[in-house]
Amino acid sequence: MQVYSYVMTLGKDRQLAEEITQKTFFKVMTTAHGYRGAAATLTWLCAIAKNLYLDFCRKRRRDGDLPEQVAADGDMAEALADEELSFRIHQVLHQLEEPYKEVFGLRVFGELPFKKIGALFEKSENWARVTYHRARLKLRERMESE
Repeated sequence: MQVYSYVMTLGKDRQLAEEITQKTFFKVMTTAHGYRGAAATLTWLCAIAKNLYLDFCRKRRRDGDLPEQVAADGDMAEALADEELSFRIHQVLHQLEEPYKEVFGLRVFGELPFKKIGALFEKSENWARVTYHRARLKLRERMESE
């Protein structure tokens, strides 16, 4: 249920959330041997779901057919309009170390509240806030240094 709720926060589409959740658990069943146990199981599941959702968005964007809820989101539309800047941000974000990368992604792309992010990592809400703000600072510093 938590994975479904997480995907709903990403896409705000019930049918898509059901499909992504189903694919997430299918992928878990077929690749469970790759789970190293470095993060909480729920964090691992949400990361798989997020990646499947992003793959879905990339495919739709390539096909020239963005989902309505993504196209309607002003921030997402602006980010897609400036693909070069978006690509640079993702490059720098990809280089961030954990947990900064994951916390930033859950907050910005997943739009999760700090309380839920903290729960995913089995930490406090305050830990999630501090980690997110540190991630933003690291991202900004690295963007400015390039």
